[in-house]
Amino acid sequence: MRLYNTLTREVEEVRPLGDGPVTMYTCGPTVYRPVHIGNLRTFLLSDLVRRALELEGREVRQIVNITDVGHMVDDSSEEALDRMELAMGDEGLGPWEIAEKYTRVFLEDADTIGLLRAHEYPRATDHIPEMIEMTQALIGREHAYALEDGSVHYDVRSFPEYGKLSRNTLDELQPGHRDLEADDRKRHHADFALWKRAQPNRLMKWDSPWGEGFPGWHIECSAMSVKYLGDRFDIHTGGVDLIFPHHEDEIAQSEGAIGHEVVSTWVHGGHLRVEGQKMAKSTGNVYTIDDVIGRGFDPLAFRLLCFQTRYRSEMNFTWEAMDVAHRTVTRWRQRMADWKDGPREGRSPQAQELDARFRDAVANDLDLPRAVGVVGETVSSGIPDGDTYELLASWDAVLGLDLERIAREGFEVPDDVRSLVEERDAARTARDYARSDEIRDRLTEMGWEVMDSADGTRVRPLA
Repeated sequence: MRLYNTLTREVEEVRPLGDGPVTMYTCGPTVYRPVHIGNLRTFLLSDLVRRALELEGREVRQIVNITDVGHMVDDSSEEALDRMELAMGDEGLGPWEIAEKYTRVFLEDADTIGLLRAHEYPRATDHIPEMIEMTQALIGREHAYALEDGSVHYDVRSFPEYGKLSRNTLDELQPGHRDLEADDRKRHHADFALWKRAQPNRLMKWDSPWGEGFPGWHIECSAMSVKYLGDRFDIHTGGVDLIFPHHEDEIAQSEGAIGHEVVSTWVHGGHLRVEGQKMAKSTGNVYTIDDVIGRGFDPLAFRLLCFQTRYRSEMNFTWEAMDVAHRTVTRWRQRMADWKDGPREGRSPQAQELDARFRDAVANDLDLPRAVGVVGETVSSGIPDGDTYELLASWDAVLGLDLERIAREGFEVPDDVRSLVEERDAARTARDYARSDEIRDRLTEMGWEVMDSADGTRVRPLA
């Protein structure tokens, strides 16, 4: 398995640090509203990394955090509210209830698009002591300093390698940069908050050695990743938008507190645009997986749509492409039902070659466009039906498209459709081809694909 490491700018083989499972941390959702399809594409990346490694027979331990505090909209404002608290006004729920509600919604959405459940979903609010402990360690190692008001900041100039992930330099990070908090009390304008003083109106706050407050966003992931995966782990995933400042600051915190490199490979997914535009409330194009389902599409077809674009590249979502992906998934499932009991010759040289090409594409930095191309070749390859079935079923461990659904569950032909099929067979026997064609058209209008066989008319649901 080879992945592009953002830290080194090279595609590298995944080499686990120890003899145990490959360890992977994924930046999870901020749970104050439903995640949108762009978020889901990012979470799909970590799912694919895990599935690809497991296809090679490796065990993976995955942690996905839940950000339920500390991700502020505007930290410089005296009236600043946490995003969970902002959601209170819209829903009439307390911040912890908001967090609980949208954590549940996130997990349901993840299940809906076939994401494997992580081994742990640690919540930030359950790990305040660990964040305080890491902050104290950073102060002790002279990487952080406390202000008189009870807030604590990381001193970026104390960490010479600051910027090694994003390739930003402190000289380039001028005051007013969009990702920097303005505060004249900081030693350097790029210093970032580890602990923040709670304003009087704030609901989510905790006691600390520096007074009542709450954690900065970045310290949450450092504290939780180290707690659950140790002070060295293999892979850290997230969206490209997290490279700076979030992941850059994670590196400074974790390595500053521990004293050595913590993460071996950083993997980032590209943005998703809708009809060529950035998703935004103002343009009304912020879609959730419920919107996809509401338009009649299979949510797993969204996975296939994402496979058309390499994970590091920007993806353009369109409803027309969603329709094509839906029809393709449905067609493959129908074919799988046809192939289930077909003849088998074992792994012929052609089948072995197709299998090797699929696996190599997946292992080559998740080249899913090429892997899907191999699936298309296999569908029309002419190898025995049973062998085609077995190949696609094995590859579905990575694709996650539930390709065996119809073969497993089958489908019921309604009585009215069955009657039309019998009438069409009678028309064909009588050589009444005009009537036969009329019935075919009628069945098609009713949503059934009509196939002629030696045994008569066969039907199955249209894609």
